[in-house]
Amino acid sequence: MKAIMTARVYALVNQKGGVGKTTTAVNLSAYLGKWGLRTLLVDLDPQANATSSLGVDKYKVRGGTYEVLLGMAPAAAYVLYNPRLHISLLPATPALAGAEVELVNELARETRLRKALTPLLERYDYIFLDCPPSLGLLTLNGLVAALHGVIIPVQAEYLALEGLGMLMQTIRKVREALNPGLKVRGVVITMYDGRTRLSRDVVEEVRSYFGDVVFQSLIPRSVRLAEAPSHGLPVAVYAPSSAGARAYAALARELLAGDGRWPPDEARPAGRGAGSPPQTPRLDL
Repeated sequence: MKAIMTARVYALVNQKGGVGKTTTAVNLSAYLGKWGLRTLLVDLDPQANATSSLGVDKYKVRGGTYEVLLGMAPAAAYVLYNPRLHISLLPATPALAGAEVELVNELARETRLRKALTPLLERYDYIFLDCPPSLGLLTLNGLVAALHGVIIPVQAEYLALEGLGMLMQTIRKVREALNPGLKVRGVVITMYDGRTRLSRDVVEEVRSYFGDVVFQSLIPRSVRLAEAPSHGLPVAVYAPSSAGARAYAALARELLAGDGRWPPDEARPAGRGAGSPPQTPRLDL
């Protein structure tokens, strides 16, 4: 009997804001979707930046991660599929801001997302969880649901490692109590400027701290990366030849290669329904 492939689930986490976490989640999803892998992006941030970055109006969707975490409906009921970008999205809405307060007295509140995503694991190749810039209950749900580890974006700037000790401590606690398989899948250096000594020093410091789990691909500072979300597009579509796009393509290939999966060329692979989306509502953007 042929083994059923289930999704690799990664949480993108850093309690420090402005480090390129959402940008990384969106663009990894975009490249894997473009290459024919069934990809779901889950927006766990009440700011809903991942949702907006894909051109979805957070005020007009009928529901998303808030309703899923509160158990109002299964996750599949709110997943949107973008046929242009080949990405599925479980969006965030403004209501998500109240989820942590409403869940505080609920049983098994830390495992809500993991249980909600379990029925979707066979429908996707990759699921990325874009966590908020905090270590609250929403991020905790992301860490518990991250079956294959966390990806930590770290900006190549002064005090880059500030707060990472607290994040690593949280990861250890979650591993001990709620998700024994939780690990750091990789650290992504973002906002890199090879012209400055500071950026080079930060990369060296991060690699000395985290070792081999740091991705070789460096994400540069890029105007195109900053502009793309305002157009509701990943940089892979907005400016595919830009330095930022090339860097995220390299990162996506590196992730796939490390997972023992297909590191793509320009053409999509044949077989296994490559590029075929799951049956979810379409959102033509």
